[in-house]
Amino acid sequence: MTTLTERTAFFIDGRWAPPSSDAVIPVISPFTEQQIGQVPAAATADVDAAVSAARSALRRPDWAGLDRPERAALLHRFADELEKRGEERATTVTAENGMPIELARFAEGAAPVQLLRYYADLVASTPQEERRAAQPLGGTTVVRREPVGVVAAIAPWNFPAVLSMFKIAPALAAGCTVVVKPSPETSLDSYVLAEAALAAGLPAGVLNVVNGGADIGRHLVAHPGVDKVAFTGSTAAGRDIGRTCGELVRPVTLELGGKSAAIVLDDADVEQTVAGLAGASLLNTGQTCYMSTRILVPAARRSTWVDAITAMVEGLPIGDPMDPGTAVGPLASERHRDRVLAMLERGAAEGATTTTGGGRAPGHDRGFFVAPTVVTGVDNDSYLAREEVFGPVLTVLTYDDADDAVRLANDSAYGLGGTVWTADEERGIDVARRVESGSFGVNYFGLDWGSPFGGVKASGVGRELGPEGLAAYEQLKSIFLPA
Repeated sequence: MTTLTERTAFFIDGRWAPPSSDAVIPVISPFTEQQIGQVPAAATADVDAAVSAARSALRRPDWAGLDRPERAALLHRFADELEKRGEERATTVTAENGMPIELARFAEGAAPVQLLRYYADLVASTPQEERRAAQPLGGTTVVRREPVGVVAAIAPWNFPAVLSMFKIAPALAAGCTVVVKPSPETSLDSYVLAEAALAAGLPAGVLNVVNGGADIGRHLVAHPGVDKVAFTGSTAAGRDIGRTCGELVRPVTLELGGKSAAIVLDDADVEQTVAGLAGASLLNTGQTCYMSTRILVPAARRSTWVDAITAMVEGLPIGDPMDPGTAVGPLASERHRDRVLAMLERGAAEGATTTTGGGRAPGHDRGFFVAPTVVTGVDNDSYLAREEVFGPVLTVLTYDDADDAVRLANDSAYGLGGTVWTADEERGIDVARRVESGSFGVNYFGLDWGSPFGGVKASGVGRELGPEGLAAYEQLKSIFLPA
């Protein structure tokens, strides 16, 4: 992306709609620090128009009149159009947020297509109604699944394409209509999404996209025309959204922050474990909500594990995110880079030491780079062990035995992900059962489209993915029939 990509309209009601103001949002490359694009910034009138279009589409026959197999066929056409644009969307995301391109090709190019196809097939095979024997007086009850209505889908900047599709795919499969608000840092890729929707023939108003910051997000969340909110982002913003939705008695799904633990048991293989931790702890330069960034190692082998983890981190290739060999790119924005550096400074002031990294990446004066960092010399109550850094920073802690490791893992405000590393899979599963977390991996961590994902405690409310993700966009109606 060597030239300025300028977008001048929103996608509302199946067409490119001019904005109601002249305000714009610049898109800055985190690698070059230069402006690479520009999108219009929504005013409240633009959000109102998008919600109105979604409300109208919700009841129109060209959408509401489709049965489940017909809706599934339309979603498959949408997936086909997105697949044609997979490389374009992946490179756009990499240009916007610095995600290593090989990761972007899967997560931002292929994965949204897979999700659409998964939910298309799921809804086609799930009956809209079922009949149950009524209790206790006899008769029959028809249990009917209906769309919850207009969905406000608010996506973050770290995985903008796939995390927006976590919401869009099940919502459309359920028969809802959607207003998407991308993060200001990553607004360009949503235009590729809109172009695919237009080419696939999605009825007007079924999918709408408006850009804006927190003020526009708040207006959308509280809009009287919205029936459900789905949000991925920080715990602080999630609390505000949850507060608004609670006051309005409005359904909400919140996928928020994490400070997940990697429990390295005493029988774990060193080489295999540190190779696995590269993906489970530093994916997307650590800008992934479920990363295992608190690494708990046996106290008796502390030096062995610290040395091995440090060597792994030092060996990760840093550089141009468009280079297929890059494992660690720049952080997504200057503001975020400065936040991570400030957190490292505070940790050092509290006594933390680093075995590698700890500041800007040497040799990368241009771009929002932070050197991959390993922190030691702290306990589980320290600042860097408790706060979500959301960058390439690992904190190594020690434990006495497996029970102590589980206690430390659970001693956190968060509960989103986590991993355990062991030569005994059954032992790993036993540990996984005891950790307070919405998801957990044994010698691995990866999301399964067919299984629920979400957090406990400060990591969120509700679940995405799997049949549970579809159910989140449906409301149930019981129709009673006499015996």
